[in-house]
Amino acid sequence: MSATRSKADRTFAAIAASLSDSEQRVSSSSPILYKELSYAITGAAIEVHRYLGPGQLESTYERALVKELTYRGIQVQNQVPVTANYKGEAVGEFYADVIVDQKVILQLKCVDRVLSVHRSQLLSYLRATGLRLGLIINFGAPIIWKGMSRVVL
Repeated sequence: MSATRSKADRTFAAIAASLSDSEQRVSSSSPILYKELSYAITGAAIEVHRYLGPGQLESTYERALVKELTYRGIQVQNQVPVTANYKGEAVGEFYADVIVDQKVILQLKCVDRVLSVHRSQLLSYLRATGLRLGLIINFGAPIIWKGMSRVVL
């Protein structure tokens, strides 16, 4: 068990180290927002990617990740409707892929590389929901943790 935990710690540390300061939006002296929950999500994503491998549909990864997070006792909702407002009036609705523990939005992708539009989309979800942390998880990456990034509002 301690070997698994230390491996998760190393993986999360590698993810955190690979992100720019603007993506994390926390100073090195500030605690990482939802650190333990982020570890659990990272571990679940690694398990799903390890089990299914690359090349599946995004919806397959989403269902598997929801199951894995549920197996781990973490509250999760998928395809959550979010209302877009303009000057206080609803003007549209979109769907957040996954919301974990009512704290973290997961934007799941299965692409060659994550684009700036994916980050912009996640920022829009964060603003609309009032949540502060989002994770982009790209299951199209050969090494899953290299396809993950944190976005903090």
